[in-house]
Amino acid sequence: MLSDRDYMREPGYRDPLSVTAKLCLVLAVVFALQCINSAYVQSPVEGWLALTRVGLRHFWAWQLLTFQFLHSGILHLVFNLLSLWWLGRYVQTALGTRRMLFIFFGSGVVGGLLQGALMLLFPAQFGPLMFGASAGVCGLLAVFARLESDSVLRLYGILPIKAWTLLVALGIISLFFTLVPVDPGVAHAAHLGGMLAGLGFVKLGWHHDYIPLPWEGLAARVRYLFRRRQPAPVLTPRFTGIDPIASVKPAKPVMSDADYIAREVDPILEKIAAHGIQSLTSREKKILEDARERVGKR
Repeated sequence: MLSDRDYMREPGYRDPLSVTAKLCLVLAVVFALQCINSAYVQSPVEGWLALTRVGLRHFWAWQLLTFQFLHSGILHLVFNLLSLWWLGRYVQTALGTRRMLFIFFGSGVVGGLLQGALMLLFPAQFGPLMFGASAGVCGLLAVFARLESDSVLRLYGILPIKAWTLLVALGIISLFFTLVPVDPGVAHAAHLGGMLAGLGFVKLGWHHDYIPLPWEGLAARVRYLFRRRQPAPVLTPRFTGIDPIASVKPAKPVMSDADYIAREVDPILEKIAAHGIQSLTSREKKILEDARERVGKR
């Protein structure tokens, strides 16, 4: 939705911390709790929250989400936090908060399913458990690389490399070590699944505001079916001496939200991306303001 994007929010509604920053903070706090548990409590909670072979066999579905909050060490955490901070902020600004979170956690679930399937099918080659936010970060990287393919990133803060080149290189590495599992300490299949999920997100067009996310389309269909089943009210006309049919004027066609955004708003957003918000005319600013109010009334 347009209202999710940073430049469409009123100044008074800005949070002091972005959702990306809050997510990074949560990951850091969970890792601190892991360290405390390992040093003093030594409870088996990580076995319940990590994605494990036992959990997959018993259909512990929550592990597909909770494993994304755990990390194996400080370097693992720091690398994921830096990547999430940079990529997440871009995706959140460009696509909105809900879509950024959907990409991150959805890519993590897809990566977990792919790694988990291999853990079950080939137990001797793949480890008994997995955790980390890397699959979700790989999904964010894939979306960034598709939308900003020519942007230059600095690998490890030093080596300049184009976003698409980095994605292809990482994809080849992940695919190779998935097919040749000689590095069981890294969940390469999860990385590969996260990248494929991110590419699929853009391929399906879910990065566009006017294309609903899966659950949004489902909710709309349920509401439509519910309305169809409701009986139409029976109205008894009163005689007024005027032909009711002849007196009714044809209503003007009302443009749907999707058509309005596609025809009126998207060209303006493209202009902002190319020349900045200061390039907008008064009419274009009025259209954006109308769009924000229209979307907010949903």
